[in-house]
Amino acid sequence: MCVEKSDWEKCVEFHGHSCPGLAVGYRAAKIGLQELAGHRAEDEELVAIVENDACGVDAVMVLTGCTLGKGNLLYRDHGKHVFTFICRESGKAVRVSVKGGAWRQNDEFRALRDKVFGGTADERERQLFRELQEQRIRYILEAPPEEFCEVQHVKVELPPKARIFNSVTCAFCGEPVSEVRARVRDGKFACIPCAGEYTRGW
Repeated sequence: MCVEKSDWEKCVEFHGHSCPGLAVGYRAAKIGLQELAGHRAEDEELVAIVENDACGVDAVMVLTGCTLGKGNLLYRDHGKHVFTFICRESGKAVRVSVKGGAWRQNDEFRALRDKVFGGTADERERQLFRELQEQRIRYILEAPPEEFCEVQHVKVELPPKARIFNSVTCAFCGEPVSEVRARVRDGKFACIPCAGEYTRGW
């Protein structure tokens, strides 16, 4: 008998492993969808704005159906575990800001993590790290929402739907490039890598 995977199992399968970072995105997306009474987007019905490029973004993609390819996953390089979910149909938006306590890291844990990631931990330390990680994952997945995050219904300007652009050929490498990303070098179309950079340090 084939048993359907849980949403968490689907996220772990997509990401490749379970970790606290994945759990953060999973929980944020679940809360966001619940607040919006939303479902996974087949097209661009939902928009997700993520303010980090960490593990949790994979869970957001799996649960919401928002992806870079569809143009409804927008990345803001703020280094914050903040996720905003927008429903195009209703115009409603919810901002989920993960509280610092969700990480529950102390100096001892950070030192252990550094040893494990640095390849200097022995088997006992690796096992302890795995156990601590599992505890953190369970806490993130099960903590009361008000303990895990702050939820705000916000007003945001809906981003335009994704557009398809024509391509031009880079005169220097010969590869096609979207015309909105093309540059001009020596009077010819150039892709960004071939165009080179000019800055005065401002």
